[in-house]
Amino acid sequence: MNTLTFPRFLLKHAESIPNHPAYREKYLGIWQVTTWQENLEQIKNLACGLAELGFKRGMSLAIIGDNRPHLYQAMVAAQCLGGIPVPLYQDAIATEMIYVLNDATVAFAIVEDQEQVDKLLEIQDQCNHLQTIIYEDPKGLKDYKQSSLRSLSEVMQVGQQFAVKHPDFFFKEISLGQSHDLSVILYTSGTTGKPKGVAHTHQNFVQAGQNSSQFDQLSSQDNILAYLPMAWVGDHLFSFAQAMVTGMTVNCPESRETVMADMREIGPSYYFAPPRVFENLLTQVTIRMEDAGYIKRQLYAQAMNLAKRVGSDILDGHSVTILDQILYQFFDFTIYAPLRNALGINRIRVAYTAGEAIGPDLFRFYRSIGVNLKQFYGQTETSAYVCFQPDRQVKYDTVGIPAPGMEIKLAESGEVLVRGVSVMQGYYLQPAATAEAIDDEGYFHTGDAGIIDKDGHLRIIDRAKDVGKMLNGKLFAPKYIENKLKFFPFIKEAVVFGNQKESIMAFINIDFEAMANWAERRHIAFAGYVDLAAKPEVYQMMSDCIEQVNRDLANDPMLSHAQIERFLILHKELDPDDDELTRTRKVRRVFIAEKYAVLIEALYSGKSEQFIETKVKFEDGRDGMISATVRIEYAKKLQEVA
Repeated sequence: MNTLTFPRFLLKHAESIPNHPAYREKYLGIWQVTTWQENLEQIKNLACGLAELGFKRGMSLAIIGDNRPHLYQAMVAAQCLGGIPVPLYQDAIATEMIYVLNDATVAFAIVEDQEQVDKLLEIQDQCNHLQTIIYEDPKGLKDYKQSSLRSLSEVMQVGQQFAVKHPDFFFKEISLGQSHDLSVILYTSGTTGKPKGVAHTHQNFVQAGQNSSQFDQLSSQDNILAYLPMAWVGDHLFSFAQAMVTGMTVNCPESRETVMADMREIGPSYYFAPPRVFENLLTQVTIRMEDAGYIKRQLYAQAMNLAKRVGSDILDGHSVTILDQILYQFFDFTIYAPLRNALGINRIRVAYTAGEAIGPDLFRFYRSIGVNLKQFYGQTETSAYVCFQPDRQVKYDTVGIPAPGMEIKLAESGEVLVRGVSVMQGYYLQPAATAEAIDDEGYFHTGDAGIIDKDGHLRIIDRAKDVGKMLNGKLFAPKYIENKLKFFPFIKEAVVFGNQKESIMAFINIDFEAMANWAERRHIAFAGYVDLAAKPEVYQMMSDCIEQVNRDLANDPMLSHAQIERFLILHKELDPDDDELTRTRKVRRVFIAEKYAVLIEALYSGKSEQFIETKVKFEDGRDGMISATVRIEYAKKLQEVA
């Protein structure tokens, strides 16, 4: 057990499946393949190059960029030397990186391109330990003369020469690695304060990777598309840990803009995405169907009605009538399969979603058209590994049963507590915070409120800190309501209020792309997001969506009292750059409540409109202001269930 490390899996795959693809990367329109044998050679050269530059056991290596084989290799190279990779979000602005680089005592950084180099050079004098910056893509960097800069190709050449002179060095370093060594530091999203560095050992992620792979019978024959941030724990479990222990192929898209096209070409057998990605895919479907002819729209509607009624039963192997089976097969040939193919998900054997709760309607949609979409549950602190849904035991309102090697119990307050193989060693250099998060019995306090049903499945209600009570003493669970709103393809984000209030109010963010397409087809002129968000037709559309949500809530015994009474459409999109969302697009509720206090007051005081000026940060880093007079409308409420 003490020798269970990722570098040893690298050696194993290079010997047992040397010619099997470890990575594929789309470059200049062509898929480039790196076999496991080539992967070992490249990682050895990189590790030896880092050693020549002074990287030593126990040091931290920052990794910043889109999903690239060389960046995943950099993680393993650091681990081979006993170092600790620290992935950062590639879309973070420079000043956001300072805290993480200092907190993790980062001395070396490997980055993708000029954009990331510029960020680090801008803040290097504020980073206490950063000495060396290594870049993969040399484009635009020809005239950069800073002594701290090195190209990745140069470092690998140096490493190749080093390996010739010291042929035993690399393998000796790997042999020194132990399962209790730190394998990665992943930073929390920081919804309520500064991010914390979550320190995981090799054993944490190796066991999470092995157990979850066995759970879904993953092997080297599977392949996955790696397109989500490398700093996110989900990517580290699926695209790194599971890939390293099984030997499956990791596919890296050419760019963020080509993900969908690349996915259709690859046809992954294994896929994961947070709910917002599945929401965006459904939005694309809705836009396409709006543009389709009358006959196609009618056929699609009939197919979706059938899928909603029997699709999940067929997927789970339950019995349906012969007529429904025949109709489903017909629509699978004419509608469902072409739709799955257009979205690049036709060959998927297992798909997962996590990160935050997914709306049940969205979940049903994918399963109804034949996609084996399941939910898993976990946190950065638990290697994203706590609960999984077994095949044929999928429930829409739960996140599954405890994963192998994990224990779950509920505190008296209803908070979910977990213990097992995947729980972090602790917060990096923060013993007090670690002691607060992990109790004396070894249970990690997740901060989520949940219940366990009669079948042992865990249902997450909301974040424990967000669950509250209305003035009448009844339950207020904002995320549950927000997820229902976000099922609609025209709603990108929603924030609801109601804790210690008499009624529920809502902020709505429209999906500008979907809404603009809808408006253009109806010849509704608009000058941008602010103008479109204020259109009466858009307000009517949102009113109809909220009425449907209220209808669903009215039939929910637990939350029939929590129907939305009034709403407004925000004049700007909630944005991580404006600190309204985390980099994983989680709502920063406290910050939003403070920033938009004037709008919340207007909602509860009965005003029909409210003027507001809002500070924003533009893409080039400049600060600016957006002002608008925001309309406030009543929503239609329905009679509560008895």
